[in-house]
Amino acid sequence: MRITMSATTPSADTAHEPPVDGNPKAEHLRQYLRERAAAGDRYFKSKFIAEDVALSPKEIGALIVRLQESATDLSIEPWSYTGATTWYVEPVESA
Repeated sequence: MRITMSATTPSADTAHEPPVDGNPKAEHLRQYLRERAAAGDRYFKSKFIAEDVALSPKEIGALIVRLQESATDLSIEPWSYTGATTWYVEPVESA
């Protein structure tokens, strides 16, 4: 299944979150991860989601580290490293 989202139009779930450093690519990745995590997906590897988010695996790797530090609506942790990092992502519910 392919998910198409706009990098400039936040979903209702993320409308309250500030943009990630004003970077539309980071914001697009955050929205993608948020929606997929809310749907039950938890493990992500850059090379497998690159086409879905129209970013290179290298771009995703750099952006996900920034998201790990700045996205308050997601909990992002490195899970394993076999050839490339697999990230464990889960939504953080606001209080």
